[in-house]
Amino acid sequence: MATFYFQRDTKVYIHVPTATAGTPAMYYEIPVLDGYSFSQATNASEITLNQAQDTSGNSIRARQMFNDSFAPAEWSFSTYISPYLTKTAAATYGVAGAGGTTDSSTTLHREVSEALWGMFFAQTLNDVITTAATAGGGGNTSGLDINTTNSDKATLGVFDLYFVLGGSTATSYAASIPDTAYADSNSLIYKIANCSVNEFSFDFDIDGLATIAWSGQGKVITEESGLDMRSSALGATLVTEGNYSNATGAANTTGFIRNRVSDLTLSPASLNAGTDYATTLTGGNITGSNNLTYLTPETLGVVNQPLGHITGTRNIGGNFTCYLDNTANASAELFEDIIESTSDITNSVGITFDIGASTAPYTKIVMPTAHLEVPTINVEDVISLETNFHALPATLTGANEITDFNFFGVAVG
Repeated sequence: MATFYFQRDTKVYIHVPTATAGTPAMYYEIPVLDGYSFSQATNASEITLNQAQDTSGNSIRARQMFNDSFAPAEWSFSTYISPYLTKTAAATYGVAGAGGTTDSSTTLHREVSEALWGMFFAQTLNDVITTAATAGGGGNTSGLDINTTNSDKATLGVFDLYFVLGGSTATSYAASIPDTAYADSNSLIYKIANCSVNEFSFDFDIDGLATIAWSGQGKVITEESGLDMRSSALGATLVTEGNYSNATGAANTTGFIRNRVSDLTLSPASLNAGTDYATTLTGGNITGSNNLTYLTPETLGVVNQPLGHITGTRNIGGNFTCYLDNTANASAELFEDIIESTSDITNSVGITFDIGASTAPYTKIVMPTAHLEVPTINVEDVISLETNFHALPATLTGANEITDFNFFGVAVG
């Protein structure tokens, strides 16, 4: 009997190896949305012959194809932004939950996609993620901090990505510890080795939930006979306690962020005499790209495999839309100040996105130096402005387009 697999039954995991983690190897469950994809192509050469006819009127018109190399594997999926609180006995991320123990007197802020943020901004998770535990049920005051200052590297962190088709119905190795291992006829497991995160994109759908679209590349896609996560940092305990893995957060339904309750603050350094513009979002986007390039050898006589990536120029920017408002320090004045600043080489404006309005769960993103393009007036039922922005580092040698990037979670329940 044929076996079919359904998108809704898929589970996705990433394995961050020890060298990348800076700590013992760990697995994360990534709760993806509808529309994930992964694929890999080959680079081929075509040889053709083009000659005149012979004395019999015949002409060779054949061709040959040769596989030169595998192109990097491509993957993409979307996740909700979903910060949450988890119990742990440890004080820092690097030793979180040592021994798999828990302590009800301390909490940590986590986010279901934190490992992907880590791989976008640095070579190891310890270079990116900081979340110090504090006594009491409210967690620490700084939330889960994403440190963006370690991304000026020629290469970034890599991880293995697993797509477990039929994972929702597969039988685990240990029935008492679900979702720790897969190896039965109900699941089909594909692994993309040595993946890197190339791009993230966050769209402000005012009537929706905060969602991030992720995409990147990897070395090669293989089919695996099984996936056993019990041998990682904390053994089987890691999945049930949510210390290293985010399985606890993946099952959380209270950490979703509503885009409608998001705030935007524009703090100009060169416009409006330093007075903040009062802007209310109707939509927008934040996008980051590492502009990765994969290197592949070109040896004759073999099918070459991608070796790995190198980073290009890091781009962080996006756009936001708001209604055209003629009150003091509102959007009409923003348009006027930008279009009249004919002597300003750079429109230096600080941008703060408060996604969730400072009430947990929420995330805060601060870009202290951003260049604004001249806004576009959109003539619709209600006239609005659309403004493109480009986040910039303070200097050409500084990796600090984003100086504050924090997640604040709520208790899982």
